[in-house]
Formats: sequence, structure tokens, C-alpha cells
Amino acid sequence: MLEQLLIHQPKDPIPFMIKHLQQDNDNVPKIVILGPPASGKTTIAMWLCKHLSTNLLTMENLIAREFSSLAATARKHYQTTKKLSSALLVSLIQERLREEDCVRQGWILDGIPETREQALMIQTLGITPRHVIVLSAPDTVLIERNLGKRIDPQTREIYHTTFDWPSESEVQNRLIVPGDISEMEMARKLLEYHRNIVRILPAYPKVLKVINADQPCVDVFYQALTYVQTSHRSNAPFTPRVLLCGPVGSGKSLQAALLAQKYGLVNVHCGQLLKEAVADESKLGELIKPYFQKEMAVPDSIIMKVLSHRLSQQDSVQKGWVLHGFPKDMDQAYMLNSLGFQPNRVFFLNVPLDSVIERLTLRRIDPVTGERYHLMYKPPPTVEIQARLLQNPKDTEEQVRLKMELFYRSCSELEELYTHAIALNADQDPYTVFEHIESGIVNPLPKKVP
Repeated sequence: MLEQLLIHQPKDPIPFMIKHLQQDNDNVPKIVILGPPASGKTTIAMWLCKHLSTNLLTMENLIAREFSSLAATARKHYQTTKKLSSALLVSLIQERLREEDCVRQGWILDGIPETREQALMIQTLGITPRHVIVLSAPDTVLIERNLGKRIDPQTREIYHTTFDWPSESEVQNRLIVPGDISEMEMARKLLEYHRNIVRILPAYPKVLKVINADQPCVDVFYQALTYVQTSHRSNAPFTPRVLLCGPVGSGKSLQAALLAQKYGLVNVHCGQLLKEAVADESKLGELIKPYFQKEMAVPDSIIMKVLSHRLSQQDSVQKGWVLHGFPKDMDQAYMLNSLGFQPNRVFFLNVPLDSVIERLTLRRIDPVTGERYHLMYKPPPTVEIQARLLQNPKDTEEQVRLKMELFYRSCSELEELYTHAIALNADQDPYTVFEHIESGIVNPLPKKVP
């Protein structure tokens, strides 16, 4: 409310505050998604819009609105010049955002603002996004994506030769190259985008996140969704020290990443720390290396030195941490506590054996591209790729059963030690699990302060 008072500076603040409270829209989405042509920003915007039940605003649907004299004027102008003036576009946005659905449910601006002038005009009107996402990818990738577009002249459906090829041969045979596709035109659009984006970004210094769009669209979406669900402030009084326990394949790494992203925690993966120590060729790394080479368990004393070093660093002390992959038994848990690293939130992620076997034994990797697949959840797109896929020896059913057995041997002891731990069913959608983790925290974790 204070932000809105400072922006609008009403002559009579009392009625303004009453109206603001009646709207009850402080937490609705207010998102801007930017990116170069062919970066997939419209797809991500549409998915976010559906997931968040909010309103998508594009230049096309702004000028297509009925019962708006301003939109009618914009359509005539656009038909003549094929573009809109900044003043007219911003007026359309302002008119649209005043409508009840945008006030109650929030909004996503797709590809707007296009210039710094538009960004400043929007800010001057008090339209302030809470999250700004910028998709980024190499120009060569974007040009290749653009040249791969095909259109079905009957249905006007858009396909892509690499990412979205139709399975029906009848549809394949009638696809054509869109008339506006050319490498020179794409290069021109990219040049214009790069000129503008470097001047737009300084307008959003504290709410900006750049996401690499040169990865599967689903991965881009989950990163975007995690970010837009982030709140930027909290007055919670304690530093979070979160421990995630669970068998292999229970989703600890994903939940830790989500917590780290949303709350600014330090993500401490015990196994990854050991690998990094070896890669850095540190003194501890030299001690660990022989155990890696012989595929033997690293002694707890060495693990604790690596963990203690990481958890004692300034960012871990100030921001808090989320730990996973350690402790695995009572001895390790006591060692962790004895060094002063007691967690204040503990969650056990429970998954049935059958589900873990399904999650892990069907994982595959393409030795040519390095792309990871899952035979059920993310199958390879072609028979040729499927034929060359390899399975990690650690993902065999025998190895998975062995790891599960080892975990559950010590699980009951850990549960007795961490008497206030919360057990969760992790055999469901990962974002549902994440919501349960958050709801299990009586005092909310301190969120990342910009």
C-alpha cells in the first residue's frame, strides 16, 4: 500500500487506501516476460497464465478488444502502419489493467515493453511488475528455431521441424514455410531487440531474472514459475536451516533447488560438495580422490570437514541453508549436531519402492548429445535416438533396491532423533510436494531480500 501511495500521491489518501484494501490484490501476479523472437516467451507466458489463473496481455489481444474506442483507433492505426506508437500502446495497457479481471487476478505482459521509452511511460503510470523475466539464447539457436517453423495451411497450426513435428504423415505433407520466414529478416529483428533490451533492463533492477531459453521448454517454464512465485520480502525472525531426508529418487535435489530459489537459501548437496572439492584439487579434494577412484565410501571425518567449511561460510550463516544427501545415519547426524549445524526444519520425503524404481530405472542418457530422457515421462522423440540411449549403472533395479534398503535401515533412528520432523508423501507432483513443505513450516522462512 505504501508503494501505491508513493506512486499515485492521492490528494485524499484515506479513500485511496480504503479502495486499495477493498481490491485485495497485493499478491496477484504482475509479470513482464521479455525475450528475442523465437525464444519461446509467448509459450511460457501462456503456460504461466494458465497455471496462475491470470490474464495474458499481448499487443494482438489489446488491439482486438471489442467495445473499446481506443482499441478501435489502435486497429486502424496498426492496419495502416503495421505498428503502434508507444503512447497508444501504453494507453491500451492502462485501460486494460483497470478492468475488474486484471485488478482481481493480475496480469502478464508478453513482449511489452519493447523500448525503454515504453518502460518508463508504463512506470510513470504506476504500473509496476513484481517479476520481470527475460529469456535469453544465442542468436544462432534463435535463427535455427525460426527457420524450422512450418504452418498447416488448413488449420493455421504452427509446427517445427525439430521441436514439434506432427506424427500424422498427411499433416506433414501439407506443411509449408510461412511467408515471413527469412534469415535476413530474423537477423534484423534480433539486432533491433538487442539494441532495445540493454536499455530496458536497467528499469527493473530488483525484480529481474534472466533465464536461459536454450533448453527444453518445460525446464524454462518451471524456472519461470518458481521465480514468479517468489515474494521479495519477509519479516520472519530466524535463519532457516532446512534438512531434507529421503531415499534415492525421492526428489530431494529438486525440492532443495526450489527452496534455494524461492528463499535465497544456500543449496548444500553433500555429494556435489565432494565432487567439487576433487575438481578444485584442494587439500581435502586430494584426500577424497582415492576413494572416488576406488568407488569406496568417503570417511565421515572427511565429509564433515567439507560440510563444516561450506556451512560456516558467510552466505550460509546469513541466508541459511538447505542440506540434502547427509546425514544418512545416526553417527553422521550426531557429528552434524556436535559441530553446531543443527537443522531447525526437517522433512522426510517418503516414496514407495515401486515409484522409486519407476523414476530411476527408466532414466536414460543420449551419449551423442548428453540429453537426458525418461522412457515414461520424457521419451526420446525418435526411434534412432532411443536405440542409442544408455542407462547409468547406478540406475539398475538391483542398485536402486540396495540403496532403498540401506536408507530405511537408518531412517527410523533419524526420525527418533528429529522428533519435530514432518513426513511427506513425495509420490506426487513436485510442486504439490513443495507446497506441503511450505505449509509444514509454521513460522515462514525468511524470503530473499533484494
